[in-house]
Order: sequence, then C-alpha cells, then structure tokens
Amino acid sequence: MSRQPGLSEWIDLVSTHMPHLSVPQARVLALWSYGIALTRSCGRLTVATFLALLMGQKVATVEQRLYEWCCDTSHKAGAKRQTLDVTTCFAPLLRWIVTLWTGTHLALALDATSLGARFVVLTLSVVYRGCGLPVAWTVLPANQPGAWRREWLRLLRGVRPAIPPDWTVLVLADRGLWARWLFGRMVRLGWHPLLRINNGAKFRPAGQTQWYWLRELVRDVNQCWCGRGTAFVSPARRVDCTLVAWWGEGYTDPWFLLTDLAPEASAAAWYGLRSWCEQGFKCFKRGGWQWQYTQMHAPERVARLWLALAVATLWMVSVGGALEVEPLPTGSDVPDLRALLGTTVQTPGRQRRLRLMRLGWLWCLVCQITTGGLPLPQRLVPEPWPAIPLGAVVVAIHQNPLKNQDV
Repeated sequence: MSRQPGLSEWIDLVSTHMPHLSVPQARVLALWSYGIALTRSCGRLTVATFLALLMGQKVATVEQRLYEWCCDTSHKAGAKRQTLDVTTCFAPLLRWIVTLWTGTHLALALDATSLGARFVVLTLSVVYRGCGLPVAWTVLPANQPGAWRREWLRLLRGVRPAIPPDWTVLVLADRGLWARWLFGRMVRLGWHPLLRINNGAKFRPAGQTQWYWLRELVRDVNQCWCGRGTAFVSPARRVDCTLVAWWGEGYTDPWFLLTDLAPEASAAAWYGLRSWCEQGFKCFKRGGWQWQYTQMHAPERVARLWLALAVATLWMVSVGGALEVEPLPTGSDVPDLRALLGTTVQTPGRQRRLRLMRLGWLWCLVCQITTGGLPLPQRLVPEPWPAIPLGAVVVAIHQNPLKNQDV
C-alpha cells in the first residue's frame, strides 16, 4: 500500500489506539473508518471505490479486503486469517475517548435501536455535545423475545476497565430498560444510575410509613421533588434509592428517576442527556453513514461494521466539537473558526443548526481542498450538565398530606 497523506496518519493513529489488533486488522479498520468518514457512506462498494482511486489499487481487491474484515474465519481466504472479536475493541475504544476527554465527569446512555425487521442493536454510548458516541454494542436478530439481561451486563462489564476509578460516571436509561438487577450492577461497578421508571410505581420516603403514587409527588408542570426512600415497582422489585422527579415545560408526563446519589447531589435535568444517544443513531443512519441501506443479514458482521462506524463517528464529532469549544486547545491544528460560524456555534439555550459530525466532515472537506491534509481527532470538552430552570417549585410531601396507600 502506497502511503497517502492523511490516510497514513489515520492508519498509524488507529493502530496506536487498537494495539490488541493484528497489523492487518488495524489497517483495514482504519481503511473502513476513513472511507466511511470521507464518503459519508458505509456501503462497501462506495468505500472500496473511493479507497481504490485514492491508493491506485483495483476496486475488487480493496472491496474483498473490506468484505473479509467483517466475516468469520470460515468465509475468509488464506490459512492465517482470523475472526475479529469485536468485543475486545470496546474497552480500547472507550479508552481512546477517555484520553481525549477534558474533566472527570462522564455520562453514558443505554438504549436500543433497530433496523426494520432484521436487527436490534443494544448500545452503550458516551453522550457528548448533542450526540452519542457508541463504545459497546450487541447486534441481535429482531423480533425475538428476551430480557437482554446477559447482553446488557456484558456491555457494562466490558467497558469498565477503560474508565479511571476516580471518575464520576452517570448511566442513563429509559423506562423500557428499568430493572433492579441493572441498578445494582451499576452501583457495584462504582457508577451512578439514573434510570427512569413508569408512573405506575409507588415510593415511600425515608422515615415515613406511607406509600405515595409517583403522580402524587409531582402533580403540575414546573414542579420537582427529590428524596431518599424505597421505590416499589412490583412485589419483587423494591429498591432503596433516591427518587428524583420533575415535570418540565413542554413534556406530557413528569420524569421519575431512580439513582444512588444523595438528593443534594442529584438533578432530574441530567436525564435530558439520554436523548443525545438517539442523535447518535441518526448519525449512523440517514443523518450520516446511511447504515439503513446495508445488505448484511448476519448480526456478527454488522457488529464488526459498527466498529468502523463508531471510529468514524468519534473522529468527525471530535473535529466538529473543536470548532465550537472555547477555549481551543493549545497547539491544535484546528483554528478558531467561531467568528465565521456565527450562529452555528453552540451557546447556552440555543440548539445547534448542524450536528457536530456534519460540521467536522465539512471542515475535513475544506482542509482537504485547501491544504491536502486532514485534522485528526481533537480533545473532547463536554458541556456542563443541564440544570432545572430557575423558578421550579420544590414540592414538600409533609406540606401536602395524603391518604395512606397500602401496597
């Protein structure tokens, strides 16, 4: 392979952050992610054609290399071919993010996304500036019943070594994923769950004998409540925890969240970070890499393709974030473009007009045209976690006595 400016640097960088991969595996991962990022497509023929033109090789040769990278050993040519175990890449991928991260507070989100009637992908993502950066995932056939307990626990356990033990880690999940075993596993890992539960549960504040329906704690918009106690979701699902409740403007229902944090160290508004992982799914599909057009039918192959998609997403999002972060890192190869970007730059209370991934891709395109080079991944500077707007009414239970409720 002839060395190409930008591509050679990217291959070296991917190899550095994925040291457990063989040299051919790391190289093809770099080729996949490089082609995906610059063509904004994960179609194998599209990526292979782009790389073949760039490197002066035959399209069929490059396409075969990309194809075999996603396959099991039995479908590869050659006696020394190996099957890539994608789970071994989860901790290195998160460790790569940690090396770029500014600060010691990290928010993770658990969620699932589907592709028609073919796949369900269980995903653990780092949420960053309006986007989700997938760091671990499991691809399953769609429409198959199951609680996914083993899969979720495996994802959490697999990335634990990548996070420094003194960091504060918040783990967010929606109502469909609530489970006492999930809450307990997060606590044992040293992380802090913030799990949303359904409105039909009850809660007994610490020091009281009375149980309250959750809707009795927060009855009107712009009210919030927080306190320690015991949550009752079902006869076998009681958990001692902190309940954080908030009914924000514009929401049909209040948020009821369970965490192990102390009441004074909790904020219901943090749960808003969870929606960022959904933006990450959009980046993988119509908003970016066009994964919805894949012709793959084997979950194992999709899982390997997702690794290339995740690496490409990290690259573009970090570059896009560097254009709006203040101050810029000393010695960065990304100049201060905030004056040119104007309202594109994120300010408190204002939505982004462009996703960071697209902004990063645009800047790479400009750099390629003007200088022939490409900015490599930049440091990740997270925004402050959201806060409940001033003026929210704090509800005190003892000021609003209710009729006892028997469980």
